[in-house]
Amino acid sequence: MERIEHRACFGGWQDVYRHRSSVLDSNVQFAVYLPPQAASKAVPVLYWLSGLTCTEQNFITKSGAQRYAAEHGVALVVPDTSPRGEDVADADSYDMGKGAGFYLNATMAPWSRHYRMYDYIVSELPAWIEEHFPVTDARAISGHSMGGHGALTIALKNPGRYRSVSAFSPIVAPSQVPWGEKAFSAYLGNDRETWKAYDATELVKTATQKLPLLIDQGDADEFLHTQLRPELFKAAADAAAYPITLRMQPGYDHSYYFVASFIGEHMAHHAKALLFPLSPSGHAGRAHGCARL
Repeated sequence: MERIEHRACFGGWQDVYRHRSSVLDSNVQFAVYLPPQAASKAVPVLYWLSGLTCTEQNFITKSGAQRYAAEHGVALVVPDTSPRGEDVADADSYDMGKGAGFYLNATMAPWSRHYRMYDYIVSELPAWIEEHFPVTDARAISGHSMGGHGALTIALKNPGRYRSVSAFSPIVAPSQVPWGEKAFSAYLGNDRETWKAYDATELVKTATQKLPLLIDQGDADEFLHTQLRPELFKAAADAAAYPITLRMQPGYDHSYYFVASFIGEHMAHHAKALLFPLSPSGHAGRAHGCARL
């Protein structure tokens, strides 16, 4: 693992690393923000998943999240959105291939060799982080657009692994919108039953753990009615008695201006769960890994 950026930020350090991923069979970059509290104790982690065309740089340079991470004492881990390299399959369009991994494990050639972002985010990356950095095993997950899709599906598929989940402008029903239909057909094949394993609107119907779940969606988002359709997820969650907070924010679009405007509230949402998680009785308390934070 090679550190390629190291910058002081709100009393902590914003770094970027490059390492060889065995899961992705490629070199990959990820960003880590360590708040000032990490100099003296282990801290919990929020994983952020970015959207189409992004790298780790978009979130760390545009969101302003480090300020709130420093206030709460939470580390931020921001992976790339796909495998990279000359031998990695790609497409001519922005919504397929590099920069568009959709946080799934591809099963179709030529994508299946490298495009296993689901396994990378769920297993390989956290193992690296928890081995090499001063963090606990208390995790939360969030993301924007395609990354919001990834955060929701990964949290719903892995009960007990995360303390909370949130999303900005997520693709909540990829099986029913053009972005998802295009990517899933290529990565997973034409059997729509297999798509359900990566569709938050399907997964929430049978979710066994009810995490604190926050979604912010701008009502001026140009993709709202064609690609995002949060009402589909809300209806499925309501039918499954899965409590969610869906906030429609007037005037906001799909950009990082939107993310930056509400990232402080999302950080507070996650910090509450990470630092004072709910006990089995539903009351806030200090759980394993958080007693000293």
